[in-house]
Amino acid sequence: MSCLYEHMDRLRAIMNALRVNDSVSVAELAAEHGVSEMTIRRDLDELAQQGVVRRVRGGALSLLLRGEEPPFGVREREAVEAKQHIGAEVASLIADGEAVVLDGGTTALEVARALTGRRLTVLPLALQAVSLLATAPRVRLVLPGGEVRQGELNFMGPLTESSIEALRFDTAVIGCCGLSAEHGLTAHDLPEVAVKQAAIASARRVIVACDSGKFTRTAFGAVCPISRLDVVVTDSGIPPGEREALSAAGVTVRQAG
Repeated sequence: MSCLYEHMDRLRAIMNALRVNDSVSVAELAAEHGVSEMTIRRDLDELAQQGVVRRVRGGALSLLLRGEEPPFGVREREAVEAKQHIGAEVASLIADGEAVVLDGGTTALEVARALTGRRLTVLPLALQAVSLLATAPRVRLVLPGGEVRQGELNFMGPLTESSIEALRFDTAVIGCCGLSAEHGLTAHDLPEVAVKQAAIASARRVIVACDSGKFTRTAFGAVCPISRLDVVVTDSGIPPGEREALSAAGVTVRQAG
């Protein structure tokens, strides 16, 4: 395993420990992961810069709140390969010439990456995707108005919602913080919930792009029931019961990779 993957796996393990215990010790983490205390201190400093922890003598305290998602920079390192496969699979479902509204989030960013060579009209809902698609030679780029959410760089607010509502799309590609048959599609940030709902309402087809880890989570804000979805693209880790429930609701489930 490369040093980069070891580093990413260690950061994920530290965050999981913080969700359970609310605090971690440099000495205990070093012993658990078989690395030096200096390496763990650098890991904790990186997480502190992301707003995940507050450094204290000998360790760190969790700043992760139960009602909030980890920062974009942290989530970007999670399930990287699965998200790349999902992005490519979603792109394969979109025909040239379509008008697409593309949600924010780390998985949707991989969809944007896979669409850069395509002939499409795209309205991205995050600045990261705008940056990727701005130089794509065959993409007609349309931007929404509105505020930009700090850290996430998603467009949000009434101006964003009204921009979406004024248009009609062939496909909405939506990300999520949680997805289940019982609770439907959910997201942590309430202004983001409203933007997702506007995108879904303005599209003829709704594709949800999410890694299988989202099936174990339910976020604070309810976006829509699963019956409103047309396709869910995920990875092989989707729980069998959730796959069956989605199929029973008329949702097509596609496994990427």
